[in-house]
Amino acid sequence: MSELLEMTVDEAQAGLRMDVFLAEMVEDATRSFLKKVVQDGRVTVNSHVCKKPSRVMAAGEVVAVDLPDPPPAEPQPEDIPLDILFQDDDVVVVNKPAGLVVHPAPGHDHGTLVNALLFHCPGFQRAGADQNRPGIVHRLDRDTSGVMVAAKTRRAFISLAEQAAAHTFDRRYLALVRGEFPEDRARIDAPLGRSLADPSKMAVTGLYAREAVTHVEVLERFGAASLVRLRLETGRTHQIRVHMRFAGRPILGDPVYGVSDFRGMDLPEDTTAALNGLRGQALHAGLLGFTHPATGERLQFEAAPPEDFTRALDALRALAGAK
Repeated sequence: MSELLEMTVDEAQAGLRMDVFLAEMVEDATRSFLKKVVQDGRVTVNSHVCKKPSRVMAAGEVVAVDLPDPPPAEPQPEDIPLDILFQDDDVVVVNKPAGLVVHPAPGHDHGTLVNALLFHCPGFQRAGADQNRPGIVHRLDRDTSGVMVAAKTRRAFISLAEQAAAHTFDRRYLALVRGEFPEDRARIDAPLGRSLADPSKMAVTGLYAREAVTHVEVLERFGAASLVRLRLETGRTHQIRVHMRFAGRPILGDPVYGVSDFRGMDLPEDTTAALNGLRGQALHAGLLGFTHPATGERLQFEAAPPEDFTRALDALRALAGAK
């Protein structure tokens, strides 16, 4: 069965092309795939079919997308460069780059982390019930970078999945957010569900909301922005991104929940240029801890933020130091 998504064009998205708007709003789908979806007549605007990808969107328009199912074929191994932090017979730990989709989805039937794992990991057993997500027990958004673990065996998959469900993974992130938190530490306890206004998004107290808790620690303040460390107590879809928006400190570079237009921040040109260089949300999964499925040993892995994150951070530090 296909999936029907409904969304509303907000003021910031007015003037975007239809295919650009959809690429911002539909998670894990390429612009070329969405262009074809439009041309196939699977998109309506205010209940009228639109087949023109270049159509300019207006604020308040209601867009419905009938997304076709992903291809049923099993993912195939692909020689995609992969930063492997650790690997043994049971698990593989990687530093996922921003821009890499974790598993096949509409518009991404290849070129995913799963395809790379199948190539780089001898003995990968395609563990798990979903053939498009073998070995995957947790995920990172397409444009979020950082540490992930995948299971290479069925035994490892069951153990890691149980740990994820019990919230015993130690997951810590770094993020650049707009503005400053007044306190050094905060606990955000706000349930998340599908947005009632736009089901393609998550929202606090949305439809069928589930418990969501994020711990925030401020590491550095720059006036216009802050560097924060975040620890997940739960692991809901888009949890950190939505919670930061809810707290009034949206993540820089996030086109859906955060700040991707920096003109309103009144920053010097070089600082704005560094922020414009972000490949997506300035959110990096810097640390992951879990219990090894076979040995019972507690393991912890870390990875430094990518270059675009570091350049933006350096620019903000320079700005703060100049004041």
